[in-house]
Amino acid sequence: MRCPKCGSRDDKVIDSRQSRDGSSIRRRRQCLKCKYRYTTYEEIERSDLRVIKTNRTHEPFDRRKLAASIAKAFEKRSASLLTLEDMVDEIVHELETGGREVPSSVIGARVLEKLRGIDEVAYLRYASVYQRFHDVDQFVDAIHTLGRRIKPNALQSELFPPETTKENANTARRSRERATKDHGRI
Repeated sequence: MRCPKCGSRDDKVIDSRQSRDGSSIRRRRQCLKCKYRYTTYEEIERSDLRVIKTNRTHEPFDRRKLAASIAKAFEKRSASLLTLEDMVDEIVHELETGGREVPSSVIGARVLEKLRGIDEVAYLRYASVYQRFHDVDQFVDAIHTLGRRIKPNALQSELFPPETTKENANTARRSRERATKDHGRI
């Protein structure tokens, strides 16, 4: 490491710790010549990921381009910057573990999958561009498909779970049969 102030190569590490997401190491260094302190980050060098576009051309993967497209879908929505960064990190990690070349359609599908679980409006915005909606009917179809999806709420249990509904129906049927059987008897 060269000191950013004097250019000397002699330094010592004062402090070393992992970053928040655990993907890099933050090191505080001090130049032994001028005593200037500075921070460096060490991370794994990733293999060059290439994107195969729909017209069969190849281009280097650009994380900023992915983040910008997702941010555009979330524009004027109530999603935190941390949520967006986590989403981008997850997608990039999935892509990097999948191989050196990835089709753009796979990237778009992964983004849609993540958006569907986070924000339906952002999902529709991204889908309208990614799937190239040409008319209103395609947009309405996407809304109806999204509306038909079951939306589980982890904080609230179901009022009538499917298993107990069948049991309750059988119990109610048996009690009605007994009531009609015993009708008129004391």
